[in-house]
Amino acid sequence: MTTDTMKFLDELTGGPLTLGGAIKAIRLSDGHKQGAFAKKLKVSQSYLSDLENDRKEVSPLQARKFAVILKQSKSQFIRLALQDALSRQGLNYEIEVRKAA
Repeated sequence: MTTDTMKFLDELTGGPLTLGGAIKAIRLSDGHKQGAFAKKLKVSQSYLSDLENDRKEVSPLQARKFAVILKQSKSQFIRLALQDALSRQGLNYEIEVRKAA
């Protein structure tokens, strides 16, 4: 996802986009049912539901795996996973992710 896409999704959802929100948006835009999409991500449907509803936290490594499966930006998915972790802790920081040279 590009930065412009992320900003658009933030505005569309009425707040900062979470990894779960991004995954749900991708699933809905692709027209997939939750069960089939969970199989694609190699997770249970209940886990996907918890993720989409921001009840589960995802490691940066798992976020990268999801990005690869969904053919999305690895750095953006990792950024969202890290941002989610900070937000859950009440830490008001903004994450920027760049691939090391």
